[in-house]
Amino acid sequence: MKDTKQQFEHVIAICRDLFAKKLHDYGAAWRIMRPSSVTDQIFIKANRIRSIEIKGVTLVNEGIRPEFIAIVNYGIIGLIQLEQGYAETDDMTEQQALEQYDKHAKAALELMLAKNHDYDEAWRSMRITSYTDLILMKIYRTKQIEALSGNTLVSEGIDANYMDMINYSVFALIKLEFGE
Repeated sequence: MKDTKQQFEHVIAICRDLFAKKLHDYGAAWRIMRPSSVTDQIFIKANRIRSIEIKGVTLVNEGIRPEFIAIVNYGIIGLIQLEQGYAETDDMTEQQALEQYDKHAKAALELMLAKNHDYDEAWRSMRITSYTDLILMKIYRTKQIEALSGNTLVSEGIDANYMDMINYSVFALIKLEFGE
């Protein structure tokens, strides 16, 4: 399990580095996004991954790796937006945004470690295409919860779905980075 924790932290560091660079370039412009828009953005990324997996070819010179990184980052943005609410302007400093990022990345790591203990690293035997399908399923669940204005009977909330999308993406990135 020690390797999994280190690999998770390595992949999150890659995602965070890109997040920080975009934060420098664009500021926290994403603060205006309502959670439903974040969900749609994650959908676009996951749908592109699935399209590439099915077609086996891309016309844009990027593979699936950048899309999984984007899902991690948008998942964390989604968690921030759920907690903070969306804003009418870019109202968060780079430092505040990075502190929020780190807080939610740490929570995702803690959840992954707990689930990984219970599931005994089953994710390592899964195919990357399964992570894609699970992410898409979580997106459709999230859209349904959003349509219900969060009023579910027995389901976890939107935040739990974002956390799972982050963790499935991290698993995919670990496999892409370190192999099977």
